[in-house]
Amino acid sequence: MPLIEFSDKGLFCRQGNFYIDPWRPVDYAIITHAHSDHARWGMKHYLCHTQCKPLLQLRLGDNDYQTLEWEQTIFINGVIVSLHPAGHMIGSSQVRLEYKGEVWVVSGDYKVEDDGLSGRFEPLRCDTFITESTFGLPIYKWQPQHMIFQQIQDWVRHCHEANKIPILFAYSLGKAQRLLQCLPEVSPNIYVHGAIYNAQNVLTKAGWALPDVHLVSDATPRSMISGNVVLAPGSADGSPWLKRFGAHEIGVCSGWMQVRGNVRRRNVDAGFALSDHADWPGLLQAIHSTGASKVFVTHGFQAALSRYLTEQGIEAAEVKTEFGDEEEGLAVNENESGSNQPNSAEHDNNDPGNTAEVNKPNSEPDNLST
Repeated sequence: MPLIEFSDKGLFCRQGNFYIDPWRPVDYAIITHAHSDHARWGMKHYLCHTQCKPLLQLRLGDNDYQTLEWEQTIFINGVIVSLHPAGHMIGSSQVRLEYKGEVWVVSGDYKVEDDGLSGRFEPLRCDTFITESTFGLPIYKWQPQHMIFQQIQDWVRHCHEANKIPILFAYSLGKAQRLLQCLPEVSPNIYVHGAIYNAQNVLTKAGWALPDVHLVSDATPRSMISGNVVLAPGSADGSPWLKRFGAHEIGVCSGWMQVRGNVRRRNVDAGFALSDHADWPGLLQAIHSTGASKVFVTHGFQAALSRYLTEQGIEAAEVKTEFGDEEEGLAVNENESGSNQPNSAEHDNNDPGNTAEVNKPNSEPDNLST
């Protein structure tokens, strides 16, 4: 019996009677990180990393939370469970499961570049690896973070010289905090949307030393913002919230900006390919470092990555899940309060339900060489 079953509620460990990042209400959920496609409302019990808990409380409110430190092990019905850094955002984890000598690792979302904030991705040896594939095509190859930061700083200076306010769209949890590492050099003050402001407050109260930010409110005059920079989630694009800034330029921070046409299609002034997900080389590096003989590929370009791995002699299959991409379109259902409205799904029991479809890859783009 496999350690993980792909059910219609999520990734289910029957031996331990728990789920990992379930998308339907269950009794016991292990959460890899606080983004809304992986951390959902309605679970009776949540297990996460210590750094993740305050972000889950921001997203989901008060619940029955249990936390672990990195590499701390617990036994859940005989299954050895531990959490390890994924490098995706603050508090993001890979989940390692061991039962009767067999080891599986669920990656959640991850990146292999150390961004100085999210923790360094930890390669874990295992028999079976479940990986994301958000940017699982060879065209996605990121520049080093310091180079992208320099591009952003140059663009901010350009906006200031043109007497325009630079507005950066970035996801409010993870990407926004990462950008705060480079913006103080070019902006005496950093003004933010309410979603980012609330996340900032939660993180600073949890002990994170982040640069000060200022909330953009109806009472904030444009003259105060001029000569500085504004951070906002993509949901602010095209909203009345933007009208208060007068002359401005918009830059989007997302891995999708690697494709130049996306800047034009989004009708924005600048695009920066800054992603919190692994690029194609990073995915391959992470997968090979596990030594896994079998790989399941979830959300993203599953067919392309699983086909490539099969051609390289690794048994691989694509799995359909309800995980999404918080970067896609940069529209993440955030409002100015920084919270997501919980759905009204009623709690159900731990029956894994119908088995989700697991497909062997059957199509992929041309040129899958690295």
